[in-house]
This record gives sequence, C-alpha cells and structure tokens, in this order.
Amino acid sequence: MRITVFGSTGNVGSRVVAEALARGHEVTAVVRDPGKPHGLPATAAIAVGDARDADDVARLAAGQDVVITTTRPAPGSEGELAVATKGLLAGLTGTDVRLLAVGGAGSLTVPGTGGTLLVDTPGFPAAILPIALACGEQLALYRADEQVDWTYLSPAALLEPGTRTGRFRLGRDELLVDADGDSAISMEDLAVALLDEAETPAHRRTRFTAAY
Repeated sequence: MRITVFGSTGNVGSRVVAEALARGHEVTAVVRDPGKPHGLPATAAIAVGDARDADDVARLAAGQDVVITTTRPAPGSEGELAVATKGLLAGLTGTDVRLLAVGGAGSLTVPGTGGTLLVDTPGFPAAILPIALACGEQLALYRADEQVDWTYLSPAALLEPGTRTGRFRLGRDELLVDADGDSAISMEDLAVALLDEAETPAHRRTRFTAAY
C-alpha cells in the first residue's frame, strides 16, 4: 500500500512509519519543518506539509491508499488538534483515500461505572486534561463527518514506548483493562494495531481501542 503519515516524527508517528516500512509499504512521512532533523528512515519518502491545510492534505493524499494522522499539538496549543482534524477531513472529502487517526483514551467509558468517560473520573491527571478534552472534540468531528472513510484508534490509558509483541486485545468504546484493572499498551504495539487495520479494515467510520 501507499501510505502518507502526518505527525511522522512524533513518538507514535515514528513507530507507525517504522511498522509500515517493515511490512513493505511505500511510506510518505510528512514533516512541517524541513530544516529540523527528523530521524526518519532513509526508506521513507519525506514530504513537507501541514495537516491543518486542506490543500496540503489533498496534495499529499493524491495517489495514496491510506492517510494516517498521529499529530499532537504542543502543550498550550491543544486547539490546533481540531483545526488539523478539519483540514484532514476537508482535504480527503471527495476521495477514496482512507483516513486512520490515532486519538486519545479520555473519551472511552470506564468499565463498571455506568458509562462514565475516563476523562470525567476522579483523579484524572490535570496535566493531560487539555489534550484529553481536545481529543474528545477530535472524535466528535470524525463522528459528525459523512464524507470521509475514517477510522479512529484510541489507545489504552497508559501509552508508553516499549516492545513490539503483536499480542493485544481490541475493543470499541470501553476502556480495556486487565485482571488488575490496569490499561496499557506500548507505542510499538499500537502501531501494529493501526497497520493491521490499514491492511484489513474492520472498523470503518467508527472508533476502536487496543490494550493488553
């Protein structure tokens, strides 16, 4: 497949690029600032663009099978996530290119709470509340769209660098927890889940989640 990745230099995006290349796909890794070191593999095609710009999105999606976005704004600029989402949706409207987005876990419901969102639970970390709320708005924008073939992946509550095991569970709108009540997945395995979906679509125009 031919895959374009926005947010390709981030923690998740760089792992998505690596996973896609390892599977033999043709990857275009999008960077916003060509002057900054990006550390991307030499086998990835590097392109300059901005997910917030619908024209950039349309240009970089032309001839591609899938666009993946893992963009995350800097702290204090969380509102840019909605702008990028609108740019991606506008840029892909009228095309057959699929859009896979990595979002947040805050909008997942917590098991045994009668539908309480993770972001609304007592003790939710204040430091990540702004990005969690921005991800909730991001998901709402996708759900309101009727033109683009999108899929939204929410990670587990704890998402950290780790190892690639290829072993995890999938769910829909409820937070996946283990026998101890913990919810976690490595960034490497989240990339596996995302590329599995790209290769074998099972969650078109809906959200899914992955955790151990």
